[in-house]
Amino acid sequence: MAINNLVKRLQNIMRQDAGISGDAQRIEQMTWMFFLKVYDSQEENWEFDDTRNYKSIIPEPLRWRNWAVDNNDGKAKTGDELLEFVNEELFPTLKDLQLPQNAPKAQWIVKEVFSDINQYMKNGTLLRQVVNVIDEIDFSDAEDRHMFGDIYEGILKDLQSAGNAGEFYTPRALTDFIVATLKPKLGEKMADFTSGTGGFLTSTLNYLEKQKKTPQDEMTWQHSVLGQEWKPLPYLLSITNLLVHQVDEPNIIHCDSLGEPVSSISNKDKVDIIAMNPPYGGSTDASVKNNFPSDMRSSETADLFMVLIMKKLRQGGRAGVIIPDGFLFGTDGAKLAIKTAMLKDFNVHTIIRLPGSIFSPYTSIATNIIFFNNEEAEGAPEGYHTKDVWFYRLDMPEGYKHFSKTKPMKLEHCQPITDWWNDRKEIISENGDEKSRKFNVQELIDLNCNFDQCKFPKEEEEILPPAELLREYYQKRKSLDAEIDRTLNEIQKILGITIENV
Repeated sequence: MAINNLVKRLQNIMRQDAGISGDAQRIEQMTWMFFLKVYDSQEENWEFDDTRNYKSIIPEPLRWRNWAVDNNDGKAKTGDELLEFVNEELFPTLKDLQLPQNAPKAQWIVKEVFSDINQYMKNGTLLRQVVNVIDEIDFSDAEDRHMFGDIYEGILKDLQSAGNAGEFYTPRALTDFIVATLKPKLGEKMADFTSGTGGFLTSTLNYLEKQKKTPQDEMTWQHSVLGQEWKPLPYLLSITNLLVHQVDEPNIIHCDSLGEPVSSISNKDKVDIIAMNPPYGGSTDASVKNNFPSDMRSSETADLFMVLIMKKLRQGGRAGVIIPDGFLFGTDGAKLAIKTAMLKDFNVHTIIRLPGSIFSPYTSIATNIIFFNNEEAEGAPEGYHTKDVWFYRLDMPEGYKHFSKTKPMKLEHCQPITDWWNDRKEIISENGDEKSRKFNVQELIDLNCNFDQCKFPKEEEEILPPAELLREYYQKRKSLDAEIDRTLNEIQKILGITIENV
């Protein structure tokens, strides 16, 4: 069936409801209904499996099939009756489900999802229309499941438009490319500690899908990914996303990944592969910073997540992380300590510079992908696990001035990276423009761990919005101040004087 315009149909209905005051509420309203519809479809599969002896945790009258489905016989709830049912029965009951401690994750999910979600609609007739549109999707039909992926991405892009740029949605081209580059194997555990709507998790599941050969492989695949997400709406979206991808018990934890001391991380907490796009531009309070080593206590969340990633990557593990430019050029105390630790304790082998408009039009903050392994590179100098770091700049594809909402990045645009990756060589033009270059670890140490190499030519840089421009200048100023302070300290040591004597 044709369901490509489903989101637009839902949007048009909800715009008429006085309880919906913007995109964020519309999306939250839409997603709890999608969750119940998808969950009901999964329950049908579990009930069909005789080995499960499955019994739903949702009371029978509250299951989607028993209140949402309209059989056109005039018996379906609508108007005030439907509104009262949802507000007075459905939500209170699901928020307060009584579950035994040993209940499976598939049951706990329902209570967790509804503990932080809201029902905004005030018009029961319009609510019935929304429910009917969502019920058109048949999640037992392979084509509908496949087409739902496109609808799902439409929801995520709308989520960005609602003012949550960069927090929840990383373009599928990037998640697919990073996962393919990390080459996960069935039996390895992959994690994203700010999993948002689950993009990296589903890219990993899709990559591993073709490795399944036996029923045991299916069981292994079911437990291949781990997500952690703090915010209620993306947490709900990620749960739904994994259910749509046939994961029976999505292993996504509703928590603040930075909320526990990294010193408490043990081997059982570590994973083989980490693929992430940590939130950047945000700041943390002192209580969170105290969970990290004193020399790495940064006020920027992206920095702290890099520390967390290093602590949670198993020996021999591989990581691919999207980071902002500020992490590359920053040489303040915390950033310097973090990058030095990476070079000493990990094999930081590749940094990919990405065009600034990949996340356009939601943000123009320039980003990069840093790839590193928890291993010692062959030939690394004493005291370091890194031998060489390759830098590669991905330029805009031919015919593109910048990416946009109507011209987003596609997987094919990453092909130049793949071609270069498999045949690495330095690319330096006659005028000195460096598109690709290899630095040995000592060269980077001598540069004070400034990873801002193979940058984009000045004339091609986009003018940032004022707020982002100020943020970038502020980061560069902090970096410059720190560099000046270090130079002054060295001069003072040489001269044997202190500031007070000058």
